[in-house]
Formats: sequence, structure tokens, C-alpha cells
Amino acid sequence: MDRRHLLVCVSVLSLAGSAWAQAYPNKAIKLQVPFAPGGTTDIVARTIADPLGKALGQPVVVENKAGGGGVIGATETARSAPDGYSLGVATVSTTAANPAINTKIPYNPVTDFTPVINIAATPNVIAVHPSFPAKNYAEFIAEIKKSPGKYSYASSGTGGIGHLQTELFKDLTKTFITHIPYRGAGPALNDTVAGQVPIIFDNLPSALPFIKSGKLVAIAVAAPQRLAVLPEVPTFKDVGLEPVNRMAYYGILGPKGLPKDVVDKLNAGVRKALEDPAVRKRIEDTGSLVVANTPEQFAAQIAAEYDVYKKVVERANLTLE
Repeated sequence: MDRRHLLVCVSVLSLAGSAWAQAYPNKAIKLQVPFAPGGTTDIVARTIADPLGKALGQPVVVENKAGGGGVIGATETARSAPDGYSLGVATVSTTAANPAINTKIPYNPVTDFTPVINIAATPNVIAVHPSFPAKNYAEFIAEIKKSPGKYSYASSGTGGIGHLQTELFKDLTKTFITHIPYRGAGPALNDTVAGQVPIIFDNLPSALPFIKSGKLVAIAVAAPQRLAVLPEVPTFKDVGLEPVNRMAYYGILGPKGLPKDVVDKLNAGVRKALEDPAVRKRIEDTGSLVVANTPEQFAAQIAAEYDVYKKVVERANLTLE
């Protein structure tokens, strides 16, 4: 093939690729939530799905695939075709905490995904059932120190952010409470609200309705400052546990190799959806902060959070055993 024919072929392929990108999307998009319904990941996904679908001109269908602390769903997203029709919700659990502690995870959170956008940053909270013999942080820490091994805590799953942050909390406070993992925050919350497990470390959006209704009691929050929705509840920094004082994130990503044109179109679609005051309010009413950053900024955030939790695991000598 001579040079002129080669240039013609390259030009044709370039035009075809551009036309494909312009046509995207031309069918429904799957947005996979790697946890059971009812948790914060599910809440954020369902809040953004409909307005994102309207912005893109095609429906965005939320599917839940729970298990393994989010690993099963995240693995399916990583192995999907990089065509923009199979996306996943990225959380600290699936892209930082779980990979940091579980060496058997079949994906690399930094290299096996294409970050699209971080939708929101969310505080985390330790909360207890009202029957628990403590109603504030000082009473809580005194009670679990007095009775090591007596109490258990629920989390969204082994290796998730609730698990890892609670284990870090236990290491820093020299306390022991037993981990009870679930297939997502929804089931973990249900059992804690029912009194079957006395303590939970959860993302605030899913726990807040139960806290407001008196079915759970907030003990401490992971947030930059005290929250307007829970002004009496101290942050972990307030109680001298700054390493635990880390917020969660909820973003959208696809498998590696997602075309830049598709990434940019998805990013712009989420930003447009978040321009709706009603959508922003629904997210902010959960105690979350709207982020809406660039793909590059979200990629840097995932890499930085993964590094933080790898160091946490090494420093605290945490394992899954």
C-alpha cells in the first residue's frame, strides 16, 4: 500500500470513529451498582440515572450486582466491552479499600477502569441501635473498651470502606468489636435498625433517615467539619482520630479503553444533570457534597485514595483473615 492510499485509509477510519462517537448513545446504557439496593451507592445511582438519561437521549438503567464487598459488580464492569454501554458506580470500597486489603481481587483499580466523573463526596458515620448503652462518643468508647468482644458491627461487606475504616478505628483506639459483613449497606442497615447487630459504620445518606427518625443514634462522622444535619455529632478529627476522618466518593467509570469522546459525552451529561436544582438538592439533602469533576481529576482521586488505604493496611497490619 503506497503512502497516499494509507493516508486515505487512516482518514476514512478517523471519520468512521468520529461518526460512531457522535452517534453514541443509540441504545440504553447500563449503570451497575456493585451493592444491594437501599445503600448510598444505590441512592446516588438512582438519583443521577434518570436525568443523565434525559441529557444523553437514551435511558440509563440501574442494575444491582452485589457480593464480595462490591468486587463482583466492579469486576463485571472492568471486563465489559469499552463501548460506553456498560458503566459502573465507583466507590472507595471498590476502587481503594477492598483492593488495598484483598490481594486476590481480579482487577487493578488504577489501570483497569476509565474514570468518567466523581458525582458526590459523602460523609461516613458510626451509628448504634437505640438499645445500645451509649448515646455519644465518650460513652460509646467507654462501653466497647469495658467489654472487648461483646459487641459486633455491620458493614456493607468484607474489604469495604465500612470494614476498613472500622478496623482502622479499632486499631487506633485499641478496642475490639466483631465484624459482621453483608452484601451491601441496605441489608446491613436493616439488621442494625432491627437490633440484630448493635453497631454500623455506614455512608451517611443511607443511614441518615434512620438517624433522623430515632431508629439509629449517630456517634461520630467522617467529614471535614460538623454537619448541619447533625450539628451535635463530632467528627473523627474532633475526637482525635483524624486518620479515620475520610469521606467516601460516588462516581461513574467504565472499563479501560473507553474512547475519550464517549468519556467526554458522559461527563458532560452528568454535569448537565447536576445543573437541575432538584437533582442537586436530593443529593445534598443526604449530607453529600456535589463534586462533578473532570475525568482526569477523578482518576487522580482514585489513585490517591488507593495509595492511602494501602498504607493504612500496611501500617495497621490489616488482613482478611
